[in-house]
Amino acid sequence: MTDESDASAPRQRVVRVSGSRRARLTPVPGSDPEPESGRGEPTPRPARPKGAKGPNDDQLMQDVPPHY
Repeated sequence: MTDESDASAPRQRVVRVSGSRRARLTPVPGSDPEPESGRGEPTPRPARPKGAKGPNDDQLMQDVPPHY
């Protein structure tokens, strides 16, 4: 079930990256290869809650969940 209607059109190629476990694809013709990401500005740390401080509050504020 392949779509071979335009066999002469340029296609993506698989490019091996040395030192990496994964290969990369070349960009699709006519697309923007630069992804939009929010890495330009660092996210501010959340404000500390007001009130009494518990024994492990400092550690909990420094920990990052494993899925981040």
